[in-house]
Amino acid sequence: MVLGVTWWVYIVIFLIFLSGIMAYRAMQAERKLEEEAAEKEGQIYMERLEMERDRRRQRSH
Repeated sequence: MVLGVTWWVYIVIFLIFLSGIMAYRAMQAERKLEEEAAEKEGQIYMERLEMERDRRRQRSH
């Protein structure tokens, strides 16, 4: 025993710390996926707008 605390208490504290790190990494990965999905959706939207503009230009000529 170190400082009057049993060894399993240190293991529990370590696992809590490790769990926090893993949760933080998971949040970062999720945020990155959401940003990529939003960017892809925005790109699709911009392509549709451009196609509509081209279609309108062809109609007016």
